[in-house]
Amino acid sequence: MTTTHSRALRQFNASEWEAMVACGIVPERAKASGYMRLRFTVDEYLALGAAGILAKEERVELLDGEIIQMAPIGNRHRNSVNWLADLMGEAFGGRAMVQVQGSIQLDDASAPQPDIAVIRRGSINEIGPVLPSDVYLLVEVADSSLEFDLGEKLARYAAAGIPEVWVANLRAGELVVNTEPAGTTYANVRIVPLDGVVSPQAFPDVALAVADFIPAVGR
Repeated sequence: MTTTHSRALRQFNASEWEAMVACGIVPERAKASGYMRLRFTVDEYLALGAAGILAKEERVELLDGEIIQMAPIGNRHRNSVNWLADLMGEAFGGRAMVQVQGSIQLDDASAPQPDIAVIRRGSINEIGPVLPSDVYLLVEVADSSLEFDLGEKLARYAAAGIPEVWVANLRAGELVVNTEPAGTTYANVRIVPLDGVVSPQAFPDVALAVADFIPAVGR
């Protein structure tokens, strides 16, 4: 799946290209071509981090082989993520793990970082990536990134078969619940208002008040 992204892509300067060639991440001929962008596999993307070419503090994610720069996290975004992680961690009672802003490997060229991922519990000694088959629910908290999260990013989650994705719309003060992935869309989309209650389809006994993790508009 290849689409024109609505978000800025990470560019590489000449010294970074030299470092990528020196580490064997890209061939010499790629640098000679003069391109400041190219597509990466997940393994190459991880190698960029291991080599220090991508700094640990950079907010980036990999989609369709392209490294996308993520928006800085504002206070409302941070609060929403923190409250939801806290509520979920308590509500699931050990039945699932709550991963905060960690990557999910959708395929060999995509490793996005949703704000929240509710995943199966695994062994402490597991070293493999989190895969779509491990995921019960993903949550994106969106303000400046709303169009991207509801567009290209959501389409990739659907294509990977992620069963449920919530998009917390901080602009409108509502939750967009997406279930039943079909191709690059979700067949079932519903809006839960700020005064509503939502339950993950994998854990129907868990009821979360939307107002407990999405701040009121204008606050």
